[in-house]
Amino acid sequence: MGKPTGFLEYARREDACRPAAERVHDWAEFHLPLPEEFRRQQGARCMNCGVPFCQTGMVYEGSTFGCPLHNLIPEWNDMILSGNWGHALSRLLKSNNFPEFTGRVCPAPCEHACVCSIYGDPITIRDNELSVIEDAFASRRMRPRRPPQWSGKKVCVVGSGPAGLAAADQLNHRGHLVTVVERAERPGGLLMYGIPNMKLPKDVVQRRIDLMTDEGVTFVCGLDASDEATARRLMSEYDAVLLCCGAGEPRPLGLDTAGVTGVCYGTEYLKSAVERAQFGKEETDIPSAAGLDVVIIGTGDTASDCVATALRQGCRSVTQLVRRPQTDYLDAQGQLPADYAHEEALAVTGRDPRRFGVQVKSLVTGEGGALTGVATTEGDTLPCQLLIGATGFAGCEKSVCDAFGVEADKTVRTAPGSYATSVEKVFAAGDMRRGQSLVVWAIAEGRSAAAEVDQYLVGYTNLKRSV
Repeated sequence: MGKPTGFLEYARREDACRPAAERVHDWAEFHLPLPEEFRRQQGARCMNCGVPFCQTGMVYEGSTFGCPLHNLIPEWNDMILSGNWGHALSRLLKSNNFPEFTGRVCPAPCEHACVCSIYGDPITIRDNELSVIEDAFASRRMRPRRPPQWSGKKVCVVGSGPAGLAAADQLNHRGHLVTVVERAERPGGLLMYGIPNMKLPKDVVQRRIDLMTDEGVTFVCGLDASDEATARRLMSEYDAVLLCCGAGEPRPLGLDTAGVTGVCYGTEYLKSAVERAQFGKEETDIPSAAGLDVVIIGTGDTASDCVATALRQGCRSVTQLVRRPQTDYLDAQGQLPADYAHEEALAVTGRDPRRFGVQVKSLVTGEGGALTGVATTEGDTLPCQLLIGATGFAGCEKSVCDAFGVEADKTVRTAPGSYATSVEKVFAAGDMRRGQSLVVWAIAEGRSAAAEVDQYLVGYTNLKRSV
């Protein structure tokens, strides 16, 4: 521990944000890094606890405490304090394949478990983590690390989200020949299409894809593994197949949408927005929110991202309907927390977009079934030409499961503590096995599945399971 009194001397200082009224006019990342002097002070605040709960990664009564990846947080915080960025990076990469992702989009369960937060503010663990990996890319410490030799075993990873990428990265470094297949036009899955650019820039995702390619991983896009002929070919050509296709089946809205235009789900809307703004795709399946009254059903990250995206597209109005009462969301001080999207809505429209304890009762349509409004359970009707459902996911899509013949209900069935499916040499990981969860859990699942696949292929493994 470099500075035993650091947590007493320095206050928590998070990365700054660009002003809300300014950042809604572009898609650029809105967090601003701290100067190194202040970052080292944030590293000094770490108490180096005898039992660092920040890295436990345990689940208790349905809640996660600490990092599921068991990041060596006190160690790299100490390295930040001493200015030893190279050693900080080496400790960070021992447990986390993609700190540039978790450092941006993880809700930081590590900070909720920080001992320093019992009587004060937790350490800025997530910001510290991001500073280490971004310094490594900027200083070119992140160079391709190709395995010294190849095992000759071929592995196909289906799906290129965080779980699939983590598994591919681990298996590649073990010397297996890894091919990642993705049905979309670009690899990255949720990271590329499901998270807006201002939270996770697409060049950051592509930077990691390029690095993995240089290290030997092959990416094949535009290939849909739910096609039975494709699934049979993959089974015949590879020694193991790992399914990491996510849990993208949306939870039904419970509304009669037959023949109604202007209704979509949150992930569909966000993907369409990314294709438009970042990839220059003019024609997409989902319309832009420009000039429209937008109503979003649900809470959580996806709903907030839809609010922020609609504002950037130039919507006429945006309202977020939250089923539960406002009292359910108050913090310990009785205040209603606002995330980045709600701050932006307040700056643009002068009001918080959320209405609590309200649901959509029915849809109001005009000529040709075009949506014109939504009637709420409070008895009023909101103008609405674009209704976005961000109410979570019901499980994995069954088409890939059927193509490979694996047993599944809401998620793929595996034995307790195992990632092997009911079909020989086929494994599953991430949300497809676990259900809807966080990016950090997906990475942990991918790492753990990679260890089991490695064991299956060569009879032993030196890869460590995260979960």
